[in-house]
Amino acid sequence: MSDQSAKSGKLPVESELNHQPWSVNDSSQLYGLGLWGEPYFSINSLGHISVHPKGADGGTLDLMNLVEEMEFRNLGLPLLIRFDDILEDRLERLHLAFDKAISQYKYSGNFQAVFPVKCNQQRHVVEELVSCGRRWHFGLEAGSKAELLIALSLIEDPEALLICNGYKDQRYIETAILARQLGRQPVVVIEQPDEVERIIVASRELGAAPLIGIRAKLASRSSGRWGRSVGETAKFGLSIPDIFSTVEALRKSDLLNELQVLHFHIGSQINDIAVLKDALQEAGQIYVELSRLGAPMGYLDVGGGLGIDYDGSRTATSASTNYSLQNYANDVVATVGECCNSHSIKAPILISESGRAIASHFSVLVFNVLGVGAVSTETPEISNDEPLVVTNLRETLERIELSSKSAVIDSSFLQEAWNDSLKFKDDALTAFRLGYLGLVERAKAEQLTWACARALIQCLPDDKSISEELKELRSVLASTYYANFSIFRSAPDTWAIEQLFPVMPIHRLNEEPTQLGRFADLTCDSDGKLERFINHGEVKPLLELHPLNDGEEYIIGMFLGGAYQEVMGNLHNLFGSTNSVHIRMTNTKNYQVDHVVRANNNSEVLEAMEHDPEQLLERLRIASETAIQRGSLKIKGARLLMDHIEASLRQSTYLNC
Repeated sequence: MSDQSAKSGKLPVESELNHQPWSVNDSSQLYGLGLWGEPYFSINSLGHISVHPKGADGGTLDLMNLVEEMEFRNLGLPLLIRFDDILEDRLERLHLAFDKAISQYKYSGNFQAVFPVKCNQQRHVVEELVSCGRRWHFGLEAGSKAELLIALSLIEDPEALLICNGYKDQRYIETAILARQLGRQPVVVIEQPDEVERIIVASRELGAAPLIGIRAKLASRSSGRWGRSVGETAKFGLSIPDIFSTVEALRKSDLLNELQVLHFHIGSQINDIAVLKDALQEAGQIYVELSRLGAPMGYLDVGGGLGIDYDGSRTATSASTNYSLQNYANDVVATVGECCNSHSIKAPILISESGRAIASHFSVLVFNVLGVGAVSTETPEISNDEPLVVTNLRETLERIELSSKSAVIDSSFLQEAWNDSLKFKDDALTAFRLGYLGLVERAKAEQLTWACARALIQCLPDDKSISEELKELRSVLASTYYANFSIFRSAPDTWAIEQLFPVMPIHRLNEEPTQLGRFADLTCDSDGKLERFINHGEVKPLLELHPLNDGEEYIIGMFLGGAYQEVMGNLHNLFGSTNSVHIRMTNTKNYQVDHVVRANNNSEVLEAMEHDPEQLLERLRIASETAIQRGSLKIKGARLLMDHIEASLRQSTYLNC
């Protein structure tokens, strides 16, 4: 093992044991890039991440070079890079999968998708989806009044659907009715029983009606993180008795002919295809019964939930799926088709609201590392008259180092040695508290303890015979990489629901990563950390990283975060939005910058919290004048202070390094 690997507390990797040079293939395997990154991300011969926005045949961009060119355009890190071609490619793959399934199973209906605006409400994102989705009559799903207004203003295609979910007041419903007369196709989906009467009243007063849908509260259970959000106690949807009552109420009000859509949703990020099949069978029977009750029907909305394989393991875990996009499309088409054919009911147009599957891949967050911190494992020099506790730790370290040279290492000895180290460390702390040990001696005791940990890691066998306490030594000695971004702003799901995203360096991938580390963000919050990473279907607490090089930026990428992260981020510690840039490939397989969205500056986030930047400046100006009068501040210093404050108000909330 190299000295550097020993200090990092990392076991030798296979390439080190075989004396083979590190390759980009080793990095691809280590970070799982060849699994979760396909077909949009790979590693080139320079050791940089390559981006293929249109898949394998549409041109390639070097992500590291792209970041450097964006920095030359004064777009500092952290930077959110959106590849609009990936959005279009995701739409194309979704529709091709359903077209193939429809052909294979001779399904008589069509497929028509919508994008849930809640997934990413950014203007350029929604506009891009509507624009590139026009050839498929791609629509939108709105879950609030504000999202409804966005959708109404963007959808001009009379064949595109506008699915209206969520809570609805009278004005919301009236807006949808009038929008239908405008030439749009809004579908008011009944989510709660009390919405039925509001629809009836609004239709009577306006002399017109909306297209109507019903969201069914299925008894089928889901799986994964959102498994409890569905079923008979779900937040949204009508129970079977409520559905029957709704049909009768619509019939009495002469609105049953407007009931055309059955909708259900069994949770986000469905990881097990079996739960989808059960839900489809149940929903298919409800659809058939609604048709028998006299509703014209015509559409079956299977909701969202089409999952993303975040770790590439193809397993039914929360960070993966045990099915492909084509598997999903096949099951939807085959199950609904079989149900309708067996009851001689015309097959419906299939709708999906697959936001995560469409938007996740298209954006990459890149951020720079500001510095690294770790416990010191260097062995301190021996001095005269060292206290007994320090001597005991030195002797323990010597025993561990001697045992590492043995052909057979006794794991019980390793545990005993670590127990001794901790006991002597506690003794040193007690002596320090009582005043019998000085600061220098206590520092030596702590350094020797971590030196013992480092030596133990070199001895640990790579099997299950060692205790969890010894296994965690690598984590104790791991480095903390201080990152120039905010978890709460740019990746809130990693904190809120322990979502896993692929994280890895975007360069130096032809070098062996010899350090184990975790990330700490800029916020003054102990939760502002990344310390859960994908690991081929499992979770690891540390990520393999490189030591920092003097004078060189170390750039990290967080991938597959295009869904929800931007819109759910908050202003914790007043860190605002990052710089964002939209990249589009050209016909010459180069790129163009379509849109630039500048990061929030400090003035903007202060105003968001109802602080007045001008008033802030004036208060500080008065304070500086007072300091000048009492002689504690020079005029030159006062001017420099005000210049710094005015410049800071105009700058990004992130560090300018």
